[in-house]
Amino acid sequence: MDYQQRQSELKASRNPFATVVIAHLATLNTRSDRLERKRQKVNLVRRLYEKEFSEKEVLNLLAFVDWMLTLPLNLEQEFRREVEQLEAEQRMKYVTSFERSGIEKGRQEEALSLITRQLNRRLSGEIERSLIERLQRLSVEELEDLVRHCWILPLLRI
Repeated sequence: MDYQQRQSELKASRNPFATVVIAHLATLNTRSDRLERKRQKVNLVRRLYEKEFSEKEVLNLLAFVDWMLTLPLNLEQEFRREVEQLEAEQRMKYVTSFERSGIEKGRQEEALSLITRQLNRRLSGEIERSLIERLQRLSVEELEDLVRHCWILPLLRI
């Protein structure tokens, strides 16, 4: 069945699987237009609020939408700001501040683990505790930049 022609029907539906199909179609339709992808992703989050899904449904669908409609870092940051503004307008949070904190902590631990493994390989041995402590003071974004760009040697001078 071709759901491209039935998007207005999907958008009117309260069925959570309609959101899954809409996300899939948005992924297909925005392969070469990341700005449009961000717009579609924001619209899907707005839809989750408008359809008054349960908190569990919102979290599950949001995870799926986020997985389907990936964005480059700069657009992902714009997306997050727009969702935060939407949440403020709706007075709703799809992820509580505690959950956000946990997500950030997990990202930090993952980045620290990758950097530590890279340093262990490069230095062939134990890493000084002072270097680990300096790494722990970096923001998640700084750590992820180090992982992405493999900036190992400058780490030694932190």
